[in-house]
Amino acid sequence: MSNDGVGMPDDWQRLWAPHRLDYLRGENRPLEGNDIQCPFCRIPQLNDEEGLIVFRGVHSFVVMNLYPYNPGHLLVCAYRHVADLTDLSHEERNEISELTAHAMKTIRKVSAPQGFNLGMNQGAVSGAGVAEHIHQHVVPRWGGDANFMPIIGKTKVLPQLLSITRSEIAAAW
Repeated sequence: MSNDGVGMPDDWQRLWAPHRLDYLRGENRPLEGNDIQCPFCRIPQLNDEEGLIVFRGVHSFVVMNLYPYNPGHLLVCAYRHVADLTDLSHEERNEISELTAHAMKTIRKVSAPQGFNLGMNQGAVSGAGVAEHIHQHVVPRWGGDANFMPIIGKTKVLPQLLSITRSEIAAAW
């Protein structure tokens, strides 16, 4: 009797995160063939708590990332639906930069990270999940935050609900 090991117990523990599959298949992302409105155009139409909005500026807004890499992962999004940094006006670029700096100061007050990753993925090939609408990532980092879970388990452990993190950051803003 042959046993190929498929589905058989082994020495690995598995932490299943099947909710991620919905995102990978296009949940909340305007992909070809799925009639979903751009989330960064839809979110400003919601109230702040429902939309997880931390702050509303004149040209852009700050929102919690619905699929965060770390607790406090924010997105600074232009209100205008444009894809590329070069498509933004001078005022939009400046406000996104100012809000990014303010986000860093606020997150430092709330959760004392040791560093940050900042980035804009320009185009789907660069890893942008919503490539059609420009947004700046502000990801707080702590020593040891990339422990074995994301590396081996392909799973992020987040110690706080997004709504609580949003409330704390909005209050400190």
